[in-house]
Amino acid sequence: MKQPTVDCPVCQSKVVFSPESPFRPFCSERCKLIDLGDWAAENHRIPDKSPVNPELGEAYLAELEAEMMEQDNAFFKD
Repeated sequence: MKQPTVDCPVCQSKVVFSPESPFRPFCSERCKLIDLGDWAAENHRIPDKSPVNPELGEAYLAELEAEMMEQDNAFFKD
């Protein structure tokens, strides 16, 4: 029976997809670590298709932060 093969996601070399290939779907530990580093550096992302809430924009968050600072300052003045 023929073993299924896949392309390594990093270098595109053919990898036999079986328990005998310990780094599958990668061809080697090196390619596995390169891919992990790409995820950690956010070079790969799962797209977020949820709508953006305009109320949580940068200007709104800056206003909230300013209000919190005023409340903190008022608290320490009393």
